[in-house]
Amino acid sequence: MTVVVVGAGPAGLTLANILRAASVDCVVLETESREFIEQRPRAGFLEEWAVRALERRGLAGRLLERAQVHTECEFRSAGRRHRFRYGELSGHRHFVYPQPLLVTDLVRAYADVADGDIRFGVRDVELHDIDTDRPAVSYTDPGTGERVRIDCAAVAGCDGARGVTRAHLGAEQITVARRDYGIGWLALLAEAPPSSDCVVFGLHPRGFAAHMARGPQITRYYLECPPGDDPANWPHDRVWSELHARLAVDGAPPLTEGPIVERRVLDMHNYVVEPMSHGRLYLAGDAAHLTAPIAAKGMNLALHDAFLLGDALVAYAADGDESGLRGYSAASLPRVWQYQEFSQWFADVLHGASSGDPFEAGIADARLRRLLGSPTGAAAFAELYIGKNADS
Repeated sequence: MTVVVVGAGPAGLTLANILRAASVDCVVLETESREFIEQRPRAGFLEEWAVRALERRGLAGRLLERAQVHTECEFRSAGRRHRFRYGELSGHRHFVYPQPLLVTDLVRAYADVADGDIRFGVRDVELHDIDTDRPAVSYTDPGTGERVRIDCAAVAGCDGARGVTRAHLGAEQITVARRDYGIGWLALLAEAPPSSDCVVFGLHPRGFAAHMARGPQITRYYLECPPGDDPANWPHDRVWSELHARLAVDGAPPLTEGPIVERRVLDMHNYVVEPMSHGRLYLAGDAAHLTAPIAAKGMNLALHDAFLLGDALVAYAADGDESGLRGYSAASLPRVWQYQEFSQWFADVLHGASSGDPFEAGIADARLRRLLGSPTGAAAFAELYIGKNADS
């Protein structure tokens, strides 16, 4: 039995490692180079359940050695700062480990240690006969220019929002539910030491802002901006002026400035594909669902999909048990929708002050006060923020 995994991101590589460990034949196809995927800038906020699941599968060695651990976050609103100790309430932690580092670890485990088959730089990937028991994937070899066809038992679509696997399915096969927030985030990476020991959320009439440590000398910042804005509209001085204005509160240390080495505008939107499988094609990660980085859920959902799908494919390969594959979509979607609901709720809290709508601003403030002032509200937020019991 052969499984073709299209896409070498966290979902595809985790799945490939699971299959390789179970001696299931697997081929990973990736359109980019190894160097590119190991350096592609992505966030890296991992929930503890996901880290422990990686650890059980022998895939978290360097992560556990190198990751920062967070148990608190901070809200800054109306000139005041409010620490929120979600670790004490939930009993769980976040691990800060940028996605490129996890991808590097997973590629090494699969390709270098386990001698797994991964083919970089492939072109013109096409899917064939996924409605049959004999699906196949073809691609153009980057070295020879020849077409290569791989016959397989299943195809895992892990190639993201713009990949070929989801595009292969039409409206008669899937439904795509989508939510656009009508806002953008300017994602910034600064060569500057963190100015706080935790994630900081700034709720400000000028727009939302956030601070997230990425290492002893690197800090991730976000600034709310118009959707589709040009990063060139945000030179160094404007960036730091807005960050100082939106994150300034009494008693907080001043921001440490440094060169901005990355500027990207992210349009905030979410979507969910239902079902997450059709025939012998199984979607995972951003190919199946996207959550805006509002609540740092995307990589965690990708890993959740990989664990479910990997176990289902191993069971099928071992004794022909198809129950896990048939139930894959139904098993994954409850967590997907829980995270989508939390993402939308949290977005309303974070962007209410800058909405320009007094009603939305009032609702957001009421939610924040409940989160900070009610033990029940605080416990509920902590559980959702850390992803505890999200499948229920």
